Amino acid sequence: MPAGSRHQKELGQAARVTMSPTTALPWLLRAVWLVLPFSAGPALAAALDPRAAAIASTASVGLWLGWALAVVALLVPHPLGLTGLRLAAPAALAAAVTAVLTGDSGGMDAALALTSTTVATSLALLPETGTWLVNGGAYGDERRHLLRPPRVLLLGPIPLAWAVLLLAVAGGPLLLASGRVVAGGVAVAVGVPLALVLGRALHSLTLRWAVLVPAGLVLKDHFAVVDPVLLRRVDIEVLRRAPTGTDALDLTVGAPGLALEARLVEAVPLVRVVLGSRRSEPGRSAAMRFTPTRPGKVLTDAHARRIRVG
Repeated sequence: MPAGSRHQKELGQAARVTMSPTTALPWLLRAVWLVLPFSAGPALAAALDPRAAAIASTASVGLWLGWALAVVALLVPHPLGLTGLRLAAPAALAAAVTAVLTGDSGGMDAALALTSTTVATSLALLPETGTWLVNGGAYGDERRHLLRPPRVLLLGPIPLAWAVLLLAVAGGPLLLASGRVVAGGVAVAVGVPLALVLGRALHSLTLRWAVLVPAGLVLKDHFAVVDPVLLRRVDIEVLRRAPTGTDALDLTVGAPGLALEARLVEAVPLVRVVLGSRRSEPGRSAAMRFTPTRPGKVLTDAHARRIRVG
């Protein structure tokens, strides 16, 4: 094949990879979220109707505000928007379940509320949604791929932090609306800083990436390494699915799922984080493994950027 034709083919492959983060998904998610006031609204309204006017109004304002913030996140893709969406979508599902259990909505309204919020939450939690939103803040010709969170966090701390954050945000205003001024004031005073701390902690999970850049591959994971590690394309011997029993340095931080392994021509320096302590360990490694949310997509994108994959 002539050099020019080969170059054009590579450019075409790269363009297809760049343009293919499931183009229909953003629009489907936007459509589902935009119609939530109509699909889930009647059931929520039926649950709020018997409440005192101040409580119902406060809850309504909170629901509308959460919905509007998620709309902004979906219209302006950004890693911060991914955090907000993944807080808001399960909250909408929780609100719908609570409304159905405590309210007096009809069967059709209840079914529509549960179905629409379940679909919205499922779409928000898809790996493809994460890839789309974190790349909204990408610089130049880079492609970010989210890394999976550690299993130990998935089994309890993440859901617990989400629940506590929602209580910290909603508890104070609802208590004040119910006339419990002292309890409400204390809840607001405690809830605001608590929500900020938990929000920042949850947002840190969306800032862990394997980033394909013109020079090669960057591992940016503050759970595993102190500073991002650049694996230059010319130094990558092969990028592949990690085989069983591999001796590659484990940078997966205990995350579930299929791990990838990068083997290098020569070792690169890195400073590894020691989980469960404040210590770090400087060293060098010529092979390391990590766990992206979409390992197949990482290999496809890497191949399009002339990184050898196996």
